[in-house]
Formats: sequence, C-alpha cells, structure tokens
Amino acid sequence: MSMPFVPSRRRVALQALAAGAALAATSARAQSDPFDKPRPACVLTREQTEGPYFVDERLDRSDIRGDAGGRNARPGAPLVLALRLSSIVGASCAPLADARVDVWHCDATGLYSDEDDLRTKGSQFLRGYQASDASGRVRFATIYPGAYRGRAVHIHFKVRVPRQNPREEFTSQLYFDDALTDRVHGSSPYIGGRRTRNDEDGLFRAGGRALILDVRDAGDGYVAAYDVGLRLG
Repeated sequence: MSMPFVPSRRRVALQALAAGAALAATSARAQSDPFDKPRPACVLTREQTEGPYFVDERLDRSDIRGDAGGRNARPGAPLVLALRLSSIVGASCAPLADARVDVWHCDATGLYSDEDDLRTKGSQFLRGYQASDASGRVRFATIYPGAYRGRAVHIHFKVRVPRQNPREEFTSQLYFDDALTDRVHGSSPYIGGRRTRNDEDGLFRAGGRALILDVRDAGDGYVAAYDVGLRLG
C-alpha cells in the first residue's frame, strides 16, 4: 500500500475539532431508531475473512475515533454505526444480548492503527468493542472509512459470545454504496482519486452485496445500520 499524504498538525487538529462537533450533532439525530423494521429479518449474515489488521486492543468504548482517552481523534465525515444482533434458531430469531462486538477500520487516508508496517504502532484509533444490550444492539461513533489499494471501502467486525462458547467467534465485513463513497471521498481529508470499487474487490464479489450498510444522511454526518443474524453452537 502506498503511503498517503499526511496533512499538517494544525490542519489535522482543526479537522478533528470540526469532526467532533459534527459527530455530536450526528449522534443526537441518531438517537431515533436507525432500523426500518422493528424486528430483524432473521437472515444469516455472511462470514468474511478477518484480514491482516485485527488487534485485540480490548477497548470497551462506543466512541472509537481516537486513541484511548479520546486523544488524537481522526478527521473524517462523522458516522454512527448501529448493529442489531440476533441469534437464529430454525426459522425464528431472538435478540443476542451480552455479545462482544469489535469493530475496526482504516482512517480517511487508508491507515490502520497499531501496525508496524503502516508506522502507526502504539496508536489505537478506529478500534473498540461494545457489549450488545438486551435488544442485541451496539452503537459506535466513528468516521466514514477511507480507501487503500486493493480493497473496497469497508468496516471489519467480530462477534464473540463468551457465556456460550469462549472460543467461538464470527467475523465479517460491512460495505458502502459506491455512489455514496464517491460523494464522501470527494472532500478533505479523504485522498480521493482512483480507488478499488466494490465489484473490483474479490471479497466483495464473494457475498459483499448482502453486507452493504443501510446509510442515511444525518445532516452533518451519516448513520449506518445493519442486522447481524448468527447461528450459534
């Protein structure tokens, strides 16, 4: 992966402040239910590869924009990610509570945190987990991911249910509509230019169309929702 342009510290700081204010407004709008249907469709979610950049940071937090303690928040279009987990048994499903859901993704310039080969070792931005509530929901405050060579724009997630089987885990990836990404990536701090589109990504072609997020414009940012259906045991 080619190294991206790195903006000045002052510019990054100003962008981070602006992103923080915008995300607060987006989060306020996102308090309403982001799901179209009151009940999940009980559809099994496709599993996809973990990829090379998962780090088990064990950061229990809903705001994952920066390092631990909120330092060094990454600039970008504010995004609230809402997931609703269900355990599927036969043809019916029930909310999956107390599941640990990790999410991780790259920043606006295509970098993942805490990686030696990306020169980000020691940072913790855009990583974290939440435990699902009684209705099976988790919510993360983050930014719209950037892009890097060879992959469509995506967010990784991993689900673990320690109370059922500490060793069992489910991993997959979530994608965005290309037209929306074109708009988001058309402004700073996104690098823009040629990127890998969904149908050019081999992983997306292997079931990614069923993993596209439902994204809504929240004024100063976006709210993305997805129903995760799992068959455990």
